[in-house]
Amino acid sequence: MTTVGARLDRLIQEKRHDPYQAKAKLTEPTRCPDCGAVYHKGSWHWMVAPAGAYEAKCPACHRIEDKIPAGYLSISGEFFQQHQEEIRGLIKHIEEREKGQHPLNRIMAMEALNTGLEITTTDMHLPRDIGVALEKAYEGELDFQYVDESNLLRVNWQR
Repeated sequence: MTTVGARLDRLIQEKRHDPYQAKAKLTEPTRCPDCGAVYHKGSWHWMVAPAGAYEAKCPACHRIEDKIPAGYLSISGEFFQQHQEEIRGLIKHIEEREKGQHPLNRIMAMEALNTGLEITTTDMHLPRDIGVALEKAYEGELDFQYVDESNLLRVNWQR
């Protein structure tokens, strides 16, 4: 039964469940004992924690500890083999910029493979941003695969 004039789009519940996001708001201020990020005004920031701040591990540090990434970026192709240093520099630059603004967006690991490089991240935005930057700078083929049930993004770039 639908009420006349009801906006059904506002009744849809969020399907995604991220076990690394807090179930309730943290007490403010809260400092992550591993990375030093501070939960303040509803989100995590790089700032000095005030005296007496509570302590709780941030979602990014939880993911790193558990070795459970939210994003994967696979880079492959002959072009990568020939331009590894330049591409790694671009990746590091994007991570530093993103992490500076969003403390939860970090690279967990960069693993060299025979065919290229695999990067794991603590969020889904960073692999997307790096993939888009690679495509913009060097062209190539970019592919996104979002796994809705696990709140995971796989990005592939090759040239």
